[in-house]
Formats: sequence, structure tokens, C-alpha cells
Amino acid sequence: MAQPCGSRPVTISDVQQLVKRKDEIEAQIKACYELLESQKGVGMNEPLVDAEGFPRNDIDLYQVRTARHNIICLQNDHKALMKQVEEALHQLHAREKEKHAKDEAEALAEAMSQNQSLPQAFAKVNTVTPGSPASISGLQVDDEIVEFGSVNVNNFQNLQNIATVVQHSEGRPLSVTVIRGGKKVHLGLTPKRWAGKGLLG
Repeated sequence: MAQPCGSRPVTISDVQQLVKRKDEIEAQIKACYELLESQKGVGMNEPLVDAEGFPRNDIDLYQVRTARHNIICLQNDHKALMKQVEEALHQLHAREKEKHAKDEAEALAEAMSQNQSLPQAFAKVNTVTPGSPASISGLQVDDEIVEFGSVNVNNFQNLQNIATVVQHSEGRPLSVTVIRGGKKVHLGLTPKRWAGKGLLG
């Protein structure tokens, strides 16, 4: 069955048009049946001849034949139309499903790319003294610092910020997030006094 509207995608209004046409055909079929009913209740299969085989003279044979013929034609049209309605609805649903799947895929891709877009670093580790608290915590040279306790790219002004956090956190573990090799790494760093200078090394 060809699409009801050429090769362009089916729209809701196409379906509404088809349904309207279906209603019209149903009304015509009903009218034909009413006509048969008015002819002494002759249906689709009652004989049109009397017991002797002569055409019945109590009914309008021409009208009955025409009505019967119209009903058969209209029922065929109706069947074809129902198929079109069904196909149009299938196409609409398939499109909706496709659109929904596409939206979901896009949302997923967006979420993935957001996960991959790494936060901005505000400082880079130049040196780590062996045996220092920084070294023990796993901090490495070239680690880019994204978060250092409460300090991040949004509130970082200068290295004094970090020094202040370190002084206030002596002996208490700090959460440190760095970017290393394109990935985010979380470390726990406890500033404390050690053999070398400062609380970190």
C-alpha cells in the first residue's frame, strides 16, 4: 500500500484526514444499509426473485442492486483505508520512538562529554621532596591541582590561599584532586611537621 501522502513523513493531520475519510465511508455504508432496510428489509444476501424465479415486484430492484454494489465497493475502500491508517500510525509511532531514542542518545553523549571535559587546574606541582607529607600522599611532579581542600579554580587567588589552608589543616587530612595524564585523581594529604621545610614538602 502506498503511503497516503507521497514520500514525505506522515503527520498527525494526515492520520486525521484518513480517519475523517474512514468516517465518511462508514456513513455511506450505513446509508446503503438503511436503504436496503427500507426495501422490505432486504439485506445483502436475500434473493431478488420470487418463488417462481421472477424478479420481485415488491421492491425497487435497481436501488437494491445499486446499494449492494456500493456497500461492497465501500467496504473494500474501507479495508484499504484502515490499512493506510494503520501504516500511518505505525510510521508516526516509529518516528516518535526514533526521536525518543535519538534524544536519549544525545543526552547520554552530552553527559559523557561533560564527564570527559576535565575541570580547570589552578596550579601545577613542580617538585615533591621524597619522604615529605606530599610525597607520602602520592602527589607527583606535573600533577595539575584542581582542588586543594576548600581551594578551587573559582576562589584561588595566589599560592597564599593554599598556605593558609595547609596551616589550618595541620594533622588533618585534606582532600586533594589533581589531573594526571588526562584523568582526575583524588588524593588524601595530611599536612604535618616533618624533617624538611614546611608542612607539605
